[in-house]
Amino acid sequence: MDDIEKIRQKKMKELMAKMSGEKSAKVIDSPIKLNSANFDETLRNNENVVVDFWAEWCMPCRMIAPVIEELAKEYAGKVVFGKLNTDENPAIASRYGISAIPTMIFFKAGKPVDQIVGALPKSEIKRWIQRNI
Repeated sequence: MDDIEKIRQKKMKELMAKMSGEKSAKVIDSPIKLNSANFDETLRNNENVVVDFWAEWCMPCRMIAPVIEELAKEYAGKVVFGKLNTDENPAIASRYGISAIPTMIFFKAGKPVDQIVGALPKSEIKRWIQRNI
């Protein structure tokens, strides 16, 4: 019954947005692949953004990738998660002084407010997110 109520509320919210002329705000529940074309826009359009700076060859980065996927679902509607490949986007990595990966930066209203470095356990990452929301 709880799932049906959630669906009903979601549909009602969509209907209300449609009737008021708002464009439907799509909830982002998986990490966005960030690059130089969409990085600044993503920060501008979302209140809370966690950017995971990573690279293909980085084993700790690969280890936390499934955790980032899970957190994107858990925090859908509250925090947007993005993944930025530092090898493909060195200018952005340089802009934020990324010297070790994985590094996660929490952006609030487009500004970096906190960061963590390393493949931390999910519980630690959640605690860090909660502190910054």
